[in-house]
Amino acid sequence: MLEIIVSSVLALCMGLLVIFVRMKASHKPASAKKIILPPIFMSTGMLMFIEPFFRVNLTEILEAVLVGMLFSIVLVKTSRFEIRENDIFLKRSKAFGFILIGLLLIRLVAKLILSAEIDVGQLSGMFYLLAFGMIVPWRIAMYIQYRKLYKELENNMQTKGV
Repeated sequence: MLEIIVSSVLALCMGLLVIFVRMKASHKPASAKKIILPPIFMSTGMLMFIEPFFRVNLTEILEAVLVGMLFSIVLVKTSRFEIRENDIFLKRSKAFGFILIGLLLIRLVAKLILSAEIDVGQLSGMFYLLAFGMIVPWRIAMYIQYRKLYKELENNMQTKGV
């Protein structure tokens, strides 16, 4: 039970950190690198599955990834870019912080419920896959949207002769 409490507190802290970072990110121009790198960095976490303690079966993998993809829909819908001062910025969404907190609370409740039936190591692996299944589609959608605006910005610059 102690592991569940500690991991839940850490998840809450990480969630609050993500909200803080995301709010600050809207003040700086976006770039393809800033969109693409987080899932790449996060992918190193797959190394956890080398350890048998964290391994999950195929059904658990599919469940976790599908739930993550469902959660990503909300993030995709609330992430928009805009062109300001000849740069592309992430548009600040008032709902985003509440959505992240809501998703985090759903994850914490699910973790408490599932911890009675699933080993803590497997559960950790599943929640990692859920998070990865959430961030990858979200970042792909962000990148596609960013590229569209980038091309629009390039066209505007060429038209103006800049």
